[in-house]
Amino acid sequence: MRYLHTMVRVADLEASLRFYCDGLGLTEISRYDSEKGRFTLIFLATPEDVAAAGYTGGKIPEGLPCVELTHNWDPETYQGGRNFGHLAYRMDNVYECCQRLMDMGVTINRPPRDGHMAFVRSPDGISIELLQRGEDLPPQEPWSSMENTGSW
Repeated sequence: MRYLHTMVRVADLEASLRFYCDGLGLTEISRYDSEKGRFTLIFLATPEDVAAAGYTGGKIPEGLPCVELTHNWDPETYQGGRNFGHLAYRMDNVYECCQRLMDMGVTINRPPRDGHMAFVRSPDGISIELLQRGEDLPPQEPWSSMENTGSW
């Protein structure tokens, strides 16, 4: 058995792509639009995972972990993002990622006070855990004194 992907439903496709691609740094590797089903599927992966899998296009290989964004064209209200749990990504620099997201207007729900872990939410309320790669970074401001905001 192999892990393939995690699917999350998104209400605003452009806001979600901005968050996942521009904010987190994921890469769109596949897109499928279904006129009949009135939905779009977009698969995203980290550039590091794409390179490790040797993926250059076409069918997504097993072993390339992805996030599948499912956008239903007809409006729906999605709730229960917290019930989903969370997605987790390891970052080269958790502080830089959090700053980039904050500059985009994203709330840092659990700041990386410890130089190790932070939580944010996607435009659809999905909890995203950001973990520092390797050794924890030394505590630094504004993160070390920043309070939690909302739930994560």
